[in-house]
Amino acid sequence: MTILVIGRSGQLATALVAQAGGRDLVAVGRSDIDFDEPETILRSLTAHAPTLIIIAAAYTAVDRAETEAEAAYRANAIGPEIVARFCARADIPLIHVSTDYVFDGAKGAPYVETDTANPIGVYGASKRAGEIAVLAACAKAIILRTSWVYAPYGRNFVLTMLAAAQRVPSLRVVADQIGCPTAAPDLAAAILAIADQLGAGWRDSYAGIYHAAGTGSTSWHGLACAAFAAASRHGRTPPEVIAITTADWPTPVRRPADSRLNCDKLAQIFGVRLPDWQDALDRMIDQTLGARHVP
Repeated sequence: MTILVIGRSGQLATALVAQAGGRDLVAVGRSDIDFDEPETILRSLTAHAPTLIIIAAAYTAVDRAETEAEAAYRANAIGPEIVARFCARADIPLIHVSTDYVFDGAKGAPYVETDTANPIGVYGASKRAGEIAVLAACAKAIILRTSWVYAPYGRNFVLTMLAAAQRVPSLRVVADQIGCPTAAPDLAAAILAIADQLGAGWRDSYAGIYHAAGTGSTSWHGLACAAFAAASRHGRTPPEVIAITTADWPTPVRRPADSRLNCDKLAQIFGVRLPDWQDALDRMIDQTLGARHVP
């Protein structure tokens, strides 16, 4: 397959390129495809002539989206719909990455793909609009909802915590929001495993929405504590981590309180399940701080 990844510098796109191996995979950035300039989309897609497209680019500034709604919808809904229409005309599959923020977090149990989406902010609403548009435009579309993505590079919660711990002796971290931390390299591996199966031939049963996140769940506080525990094996002194509530850390938009994702469907259809989030985090910390543990 000739795989085109839309999004070149993000965490997921970087991981996809790093793990491409012998696959014919190329990632393009905003200089080639800019969702703010729709005319660039079809021009670039036509020039590359892919046989599979992966949309790894998105507008992810959750709070800023409240005041930049048009930009969020261009990147998360309008642009992906244009890509999906191209895929439909070319009769090729599309993998589009979405988010747990399409849910309001009020279920009280892990979400399955058939649960009703009810986003509580512009970011989540724009991503849900993208899901609907992509599925309507392309019969060979696969939506992968993921959550709490981090990597040894880029801007993410884990790296932010590690950096903050070098500056201050204590940190206040929200403990009443629960989700499934997902390492970008693990998500990339899952996507490439799916791509390999698509290369063997499309099946109508492949189409639709899947949840693809790290196995297990924790809070932001739990994730921070686990990151500091892993870092301590490399000689880092862990800070005091004070558990606070969402009310203690107000933000422009409310986050889902419990956005855990049930990923059984992905395992049933594609035989793919992401690793345990704690094991993945340990691997990421080792890669970031050095492979050798400090006794």
